[in-house]
Amino acid sequence: SSAFIPDELMSGLNIHIIPVWLIWDNQSYRDGVDIRPDEFYDRLKKSKTLPTTSQPSTQEFEAFFLERSKSCHAIVAPLVSSKMSGTIACAQQAANEMTDFPIHIIDTYAGSMAHGLVVLAAARAASEGKSVEEVVFAAEAMREKVELFFLVDTMKYLHRGGRISGAKRYMGTALQIKPILQFADGLIAPLSQARTRKKALEHMLDLVEERLADRSMAEACVVHVDCRADGEALVGVVKDRFNTSRVHLAGVSPVVGTLVGPGGLGLAFYPES
Repeated sequence: SSAFIPDELMSGLNIHIIPVWLIWDNQSYRDGVDIRPDEFYDRLKKSKTLPTTSQPSTQEFEAFFLERSKSCHAIVAPLVSSKMSGTIACAQQAANEMTDFPIHIIDTYAGSMAHGLVVLAAARAASEGKSVEEVVFAAEAMREKVELFFLVDTMKYLHRGGRISGAKRYMGTALQIKPILQFADGLIAPLSQARTRKKALEHMLDLVEERLADRSMAEACVVHVDCRADGEALVGVVKDRFNTSRVHLAGVSPVVGTLVGPGGLGLAFYPES
């Protein structure tokens, strides 16, 4: 569920979602099931405590895989980065128990819609009638080329969530600068910084252009953390600047919102082959 793929992108594709757990004030919530994003962010802004997250258990994965196996001949499961979560380990343990059914666990080394674009690559290949091996290859090929850059209003949430080293926290505290981050080798890592949100956004798009080099942008997804208007505006900017119509808009799940905090804004993208 941490990918938070928009419903319209999943339409007609055989994608099934297993929710991550959110634990807040001794209560447990299934991500995207028991708590809506709007409820979550309203509470997050007012709360003195931050929620924690937990991956689905091995037993939950076993039940999930067993139910799915009744209506298909193989499962391909691209999951959130193993360096960010124990999800892969639990899923692999569950898959190992089902020795008579093929389950392919794929570490996307990503999160949010970088993870989501890997899932979509696999699902689109499957919908075209590709073999299981070709579906796995499509996911792994996308994993190698998808990028996610994002800016945050504060490093507080990432630091408290333990998803970025404490030594890097200075980036967001000195002179209240706005950090620009990326997924690199499965972890959230500093990419650059700017003095204001506007300059950070402009610089982030410059960095996207640098990363693309001379290649065209094939597809992209703007992700926003409780700042939809900013996200909608960025969709238009990306379409115009990179001359592509395949630019989507997605929120982020409460689980990812816990790590990034309100006001986060990013772009997942990949180049034409």
